[in-house]
Order: sequence, then structure tokens, then C-alpha cells
Amino acid sequence: MNTAKLVGIILIAAGVIGLVYGSFSYTKDTQAVKLGPLELTVKEKETVNVPVWAGVGAIVVGGLLLVMGGKKG
Repeated sequence: MNTAKLVGIILIAAGVIGLVYGSFSYTKDTQAVKLGPLELTVKEKETVNVPVWAGVGAIVVGGLLLVMGGKKG
């Protein structure tokens, strides 16, 4: 299996996961106040939405890499 086909499979899997879940969240620590040795931090939950067009595009490009990846020239 060559690199193009492997990347194609990864793109298809990422596209399907993006379409199924639609978004993902992560927690970010931010420094709110720092007064001498005293430091206050805030944990913020950030959500990133994955656009439908990005998931579909990843599947299409991955499929093209699978089909065209083995052909040379």
C-alpha cells in the first residue's frame, strides 16, 4: 500500500468522524489575574464545529486518492 492510498483512507475516516460527531470540545486554561505570587486561572471550555462541507470534502478527496493513488503517469 502506497502513501497516497494510506492518506486517502485516513481522510475518509476523518471525514466520516467529522460528519458523525459534528463538533469537538477541549478545555483551555487562561490566566485571569496575577498579583505578585497570587495567580488566578480560569478554565474555559471551547467547542469547535466541523462544517459539513469539510467532512464531505475529506471523503471525496480521500476517495479520489484511493482511486487515483495507484496509477502512475
